[in-house]
Amino acid sequence: VSAQVVLLTAAAVSLQSRRPLLHMSLKEKKAKLPPVADGEKVKKRKKASFTSYGTYIHKVLKQVHPTLRISNQAMKVMESCVGDTFERIATEAGKLSRRGKSHTMGTREIQSAVRLVFPGELSRHAVSEGCKAVMAYSGKGGDVAASEG
Repeated sequence: VSAQVVLLTAAAVSLQSRRPLLHMSLKEKKAKLPPVADGEKVKKRKKASFTSYGTYIHKVLKQVHPTLRISNQAMKVMESCVGDTFERIATEAGKLSRRGKSHTMGTREIQSAVRLVFPGELSRHAVSEGCKAVMAYSGKGGDVAASEG
């Protein structure tokens, strides 16, 4: 019994002796930071802004197929596809607005760009959905949700 008490006491003492070493090593790491002058604040780095379409892709997927899920790799592919399509439409709309000597990209340029970028039937559906979204946003189209369901 006394041997067990001695071992437990020795283990407790060794743990207590290690604690100050841990605290000292943390203090040393803090001391390695560059010194801050009086009245000067440390500047924090800004994270690079990244536009993600993941939430919208997920919402559309749930509207079309409520039981399906999407993997991270498939979501990255969809993000890339949507980003590329957005880039192509924006580039084409920019060209159209420059050609018309306008400094503003309006709905007309976007609609024309969609017609140029997307093929055939897909462009017609995209234009109709875009018009419906613009009407709902501007409030002139009435209740769009009631006409869908």
